[in-house]
Amino acid sequence: MAELHIYDVIRRPVITEKSATLSDELNQYVFEVASEANKIQIREAVEVIFDVKVEKVRTMVMPAKRGRRGRNWYIRTRQWKKAVVTVAPGDKIELFSV
Repeated sequence: MAELHIYDVIRRPVITEKSATLSDELNQYVFEVASEANKIQIREAVEVIFDVKVEKVRTMVMPAKRGRRGRNWYIRTRQWKKAVVTVAPGDKIELFSV
């Protein structure tokens, strides 16, 4: 297995109403990450890229969503991996404060 570069681990921030609430109230930020990335790689990538202290990383695999037209099934959205990163009190990721 090839080693992931830190900029390949984090794909994009997930900005929704729920993730905005998490960042405001609980100091947690949500990212789409590479499906091969583990929690240690995600922690290192967030700490280096955003210069914050990460306390906890939780990951989950979001399943593909299927659609149907008549008898035919198709994939509406692909499967992806989501990480919820808790940063130390006092630290903030400015990307999310819009």
